[in-house]
Amino acid sequence: MQQSGGWGLTTASVARPSLLLCNQIQSRHSTSIPSVGQAGALPSMGPVPRKREERPIPQEAEAKTVVTPAWLQEIFFEFRVRTIDASWYLPGENRNPYEEYKKEHVPGAVFFNIDTIADITTDLPHMLPSEAAFAAAVSKLGIKNDSLIVVYDTKGIFSAARVWWMFKVFGHQKVWVLDGGLPKWRATGHPIVSHGTQLELGQETGDCVRMVYAGQKVEEGKFQAKFQPHLVRSIDDVERNIDTKKFQLIDARGKARFEGTEPEPSDGHRGGHIPGSLCIPYTAVLDPSGSLLPEEELAAVFSNAGLDPVKPVVVSCRSGVSSCVIALALHRLGKEDVAIYDGSWAEWSSFSDTPVETNVAAASAWFQFLCLFELHLLGKNSKTEKTFSIGEKWLSQPLSVQLLRLRNCQNGEKHGSNFWQKVR
Repeated sequence: MQQSGGWGLTTASVARPSLLLCNQIQSRHSTSIPSVGQAGALPSMGPVPRKREERPIPQEAEAKTVVTPAWLQEIFFEFRVRTIDASWYLPGENRNPYEEYKKEHVPGAVFFNIDTIADITTDLPHMLPSEAAFAAAVSKLGIKNDSLIVVYDTKGIFSAARVWWMFKVFGHQKVWVLDGGLPKWRATGHPIVSHGTQLELGQETGDCVRMVYAGQKVEEGKFQAKFQPHLVRSIDDVERNIDTKKFQLIDARGKARFEGTEPEPSDGHRGGHIPGSLCIPYTAVLDPSGSLLPEEELAAVFSNAGLDPVKPVVVSCRSGVSSCVIALALHRLGKEDVAIYDGSWAEWSSFSDTPVETNVAAASAWFQFLCLFELHLLGKNSKTEKTFSIGEKWLSQPLSVQLLRLRNCQNGEKHGSNFWQKVR
């Protein structure tokens, strides 16, 4: 059969490429796991089924990274699958994922809050928690080490990939992502409910995490976490790699943010990218419905971006969420050792001494054009000389500041002196 893009794919199956592990890092988490919380069983999708003879999970599931709604519905009763709603939104979207979860979710699903099941000792958003904190939180959700887990979100595939990766990092292998998420589950006629005795568990996990970090005792749970350091990279690892080039670094943000010509969602963060990184936006591996592309198309995306399927890969983004979508896509192609730079751009750009590359020349030329266009509109007089002076001040500021202030301008006021009054 014909192979595609150097990824060892055929039209019939996915052959796993040789995997080279990245250099392992020292865990910054405690290796000891204190007692963690006990949780009850989750409700099922319907009446309790009759007891069946135990048998292995269907073989086709073992090779999958994502599963279909039909697959989940088919095996749910027999294998007591735990479903997790991992929905999360950017601050600017002004949506509350927990409130939305309570109104509609897959029957029996528990809510996983990536902002509270996180390292609470850092200002960086939703960083990996300690082993003990993760174990306490997921035990509260009723999850055990032998649980089969399917994670979904309301966007198709987005934050679900982050939770999928977190379970992998803490040693749980039988975890999949629902392809197309809640939208595809709904569109294919499967049930959505707004009730269940498990609704409050998602809120209680935050208390478990705080108790662990405070050194307080929690009851013993059924989930034991085992940190996998080869799946995580630190800022020091990434900075050293600029010279050593031991791994390929992918940036999952959009191209404009990668180049520094579009502002970051959070004020105060520089634009641009880590030197030597490849731009592969996470949206490039998804179809319009939010599902992963077929294997052949995924292979083409990575090959066209210049990614070597054999060399180690680390993925970065803004805060460690969309990077996991890229890791999920590579996992589907058989590359299971992909690591995430957890701090990502939120951490990297917060330091003044970390190197950053941008496409500043193109952006600056665009702002120069705005200045000249302003002068052309108004003609040369004292008013335009004042405007030009403001423009020079504007152009002397860092590009990220220019872009942030430009973004704050109101539509329709981009010409005339009011423009500069808005952005200066």
